[in-house]
Amino acid sequence: MKFISPKTDFAFKKIFGSTDSQDILISFLNALIYGGEPIIQDLQIIDPYSAGIVSGQKDSYLDVKARITGNTTVIIEMQVLNVEAFEKRVIYNLAKTYANQLKIRDGYPRLQPVIALTITDFKMFKEQPDVISHFVFKEKEKLFDYPHLQLEMFFVELPKFNKELDQLTTLTEKWIYFMKNTPDLEAIPATMETVPELEKAFRIANQANLSLEELQNMEAQEMALEEERGIITRGIREGIRDGLELAKIQLMQEGIEAGRQQGIEAGRQQGIEAGRQEGIEAGRQEGIEAGRQQGIEAGIKAGQTALILRLLERRIGTVNPDVVSRIGELSVEQLESLVDEVVGFSSLSDLMGWFEENN
Repeated sequence: MKFISPKTDFAFKKIFGSTDSQDILISFLNALIYGGEPIIQDLQIIDPYSAGIVSGQKDSYLDVKARITGNTTVIIEMQVLNVEAFEKRVIYNLAKTYANQLKIRDGYPRLQPVIALTITDFKMFKEQPDVISHFVFKEKEKLFDYPHLQLEMFFVELPKFNKELDQLTTLTEKWIYFMKNTPDLEAIPATMETVPELEKAFRIANQANLSLEELQNMEAQEMALEEERGIITRGIREGIRDGLELAKIQLMQEGIEAGRQQGIEAGRQQGIEAGRQEGIEAGRQEGIEAGRQQGIEAGIKAGQTALILRLLERRIGTVNPDVVSRIGELSVEQLESLVDEVVGFSSLSDLMGWFEENN
């Protein structure tokens, strides 16, 4: 058997968000939110998945939504790349889903709880060892709960989970193992077959059960994701190399000249040979250091600019000279911010919107 990765948006929504995935999603949510306890007995999948062609862009299928016991809405999202402001996006989606429950003239009593369950393929809370983190509203000093628990966030960080198959004992551990390691398996593990919902999830993830259209869909998303990873890695590597080369050149040109000028001036003011020699040496060292710092900063800026232009060409096509000029006027800090944002751009208007917000 060969299994697809449940980390792609296509596979994630097919496994957990299809019309016949209710039992799978109930088991999955009980495992990750309620520690394996059968709290959720029934649910309704909102806007269930149906097979269809997508462009291959990340986020074509953003998340899965379900309404569970107690009329609570759960947003389930799988995030592979650690993009800038992702933590804010989770809060935004949670708050937006909560607020959108009310229509004109609806009263606040109609608001129902919302839970955001986010599975990440990277470490979010690097100082914390726990795989699952749970956030709620609490009083800061006494830590008592805010009345009417309405908003909750759960994060599952897959890289922190390192148990092997023979170490799995709980339903929670088995589902996390499924999310992290399914593509590496060649058969359904015996310990998983004892859980009907997990066994069913493996059958859905079996490539042999996918249509040609779905296989092409999945491959397009995987290729797009790997291309994004490759662009970022290559851009960083080439940017550092270009920056170091430029730094060396400017160090030689600016540092030596600055040192010569400052040294001569210092020597002239001292009026004696010893003072002149000391001034030249001190000025030369100071100039070289200043030149080195300026050169490194200029090199970093040049590397970041080159990386951004390469990413923009991949995302939106040829960039006109006016835009290149505006990018060249950005500070190092602004360039760092733009590097993180540009992977999510799909048109020139996204870039112009960023300029308006950051200038």
